[in-house]
Amino acid sequence: MRAPHLALPFLILTTGAVQAETFSADVWADNWFEMRINGQQVAEDSVPITTERSFNAESFTFDAEQPFVIGVVAKDFKENDTGLEYIGSRRQQMGNGGLILQIKNAAGESVAVSNEAWQCLVIHSAPLDKSCEGESNPVAGEGACGFEASTEPSGWDLAGFDASDWPMADLYTETEVSPKQGYDKIKWDSNAELIWGPDLEQSNTILCRLTVE
Repeated sequence: MRAPHLALPFLILTTGAVQAETFSADVWADNWFEMRINGQQVAEDSVPITTERSFNAESFTFDAEQPFVIGVVAKDFKENDTGLEYIGSRRQQMGNGGLILQIKNAAGESVAVSNEAWQCLVIHSAPLDKSCEGESNPVAGEGACGFEASTEPSGWDLAGFDASDWPMADLYTETEVSPKQGYDKIKWDSNAELIWGPDLEQSNTILCRLTVE
């Protein structure tokens, strides 16, 4: 006698693949920035940092799968390693930086804003003594015009990088940064803050990272 037929359960197989999403970003930097997602560049300031008073905002989109790491290289203009600008003129001075950004998903919901959750590492700091600003002949590395510079750590903008010893971003007010052209053209998320390194004037190049879960 044939055994009764037993129905087998229906199996659903999934690949586990994650669909990439499209995100929109707004960034304002004094003076220049580059944004990377998982180590790949998705945007760069369209105005060269060598442009005097290069204040502007950039808006763009990119595709990514969550979680992803945002890496931002931000630079304040400096003529050389003294960290000064307008050298030799009556306007000779230390510049000041500033960065604000927001990222939204396709539904218009904020998934990341610049705030105290970011980690920012300074890789160029100058002048180490602010009296360099008043030197009649400032020379990088001499006297008050010392500087500290390092290269980007390998893989700093990737998920596997250990940033546990990186400092958290410093927050600044609009009054302290005085954001100019482009800043007022963006409707910023109420939680987005102006961030930079520990000193607006001496921190000239910073690397900032955040993991978006």
